[in-house]
Amino acid sequence: MRPFEYARAQSVEGAVGQPGKFLAGGTTLIDLMKLDVERPSHLTDITPLRENGELSQIVEDGEGVRIGALASMSQTAEHALIAERYPALREALLAGASQQIRNMASMGGNIMQRTRCPYFRDLAFKECNKRDPGSGCGAREGHHRKMAILGGSDQCIATHASDASVALVAYGASVVLRGPDGERTVRMEDFNLLPGETPHIEHDLRDGELIVALILPAPIARNAVYLKVRDRESYEFALSSCAAVLDVQDGKVNAARVALGGVGTKPWRSPEAEAALVDQPATRETFEAAARAALQHAHPLAQNAFKVPLTARVIVRALMQAAGLVDEAGNSIEGAGA
Repeated sequence: MRPFEYARAQSVEGAVGQPGKFLAGGTTLIDLMKLDVERPSHLTDITPLRENGELSQIVEDGEGVRIGALASMSQTAEHALIAERYPALREALLAGASQQIRNMASMGGNIMQRTRCPYFRDLAFKECNKRDPGSGCGAREGHHRKMAILGGSDQCIATHASDASVALVAYGASVVLRGPDGERTVRMEDFNLLPGETPHIEHDLRDGELIVALILPAPIARNAVYLKVRDRESYEFALSSCAAVLDVQDGKVNAARVALGGVGTKPWRSPEAEAALVDQPATRETFEAAARAALQHAHPLAQNAFKVPLTARVIVRALMQAAGLVDEAGNSIEGAGA
């Protein structure tokens, strides 16, 4: 780890505009500093701001909920408002890390976490446009089994790592940012950027800006699921995941939100799947059509081509669960759809 200047913020106003990086839970940043991937010259520790309430509370916000950026993953998952109104977010948080990490990691830090692509995290690999712009993308010609099939470019195919971000996108969440020029709000689905020609620019976060809150609007429905498939059940990132929120009335889909994880270079909302669902019967056939729509623009490579049929099955299973047609084990629910 390289030398750096360290300061502890005593107020939001004192933190805003500071150079370098903000330190909250540190569960991603410190790891990357130890690996010499992140090299901030200045760290501003914002953990003291948990005491002021604004950045750590979870409260009702009109018909929705406001989550302070320093609320921990555990605090958020266990909060009654989240468990009752946003079950897919709770499921994503519980699937996203061990209990110890959830106790430390902040919600603001979770959506800022960086990819687990080995070409990014290991300096022995010289080609990584995300770490060293212009050096190339080692994954494209190397090991890319876990890489993205949606949203990639010639410069980068690294997947986004956050489970919670997928659920937040499905719920239509927004990010509240405060900087030297005041406060602004950005939709979660716009906050993370596609790699394009500049994969090292990952977020719509300006110099000196601090994430202060996440805003969840009123959910379109309480029926929601986060389904995650991974190589092993514990402490593993998604090969494919789906957050599905469905409003089903009289056997027909009234409204739908679908977002994917483990397959995109950012948390991947699928308006194509949503369009294929609305005003259609809530049946397996409809859900299979939605899965095909979601994956119509997938660009897999040789090692990750399996993600296309895998993700199709994940989407269908998540939608079936959200519609109440199957249980968590995939067994048909007696009387469902009758």
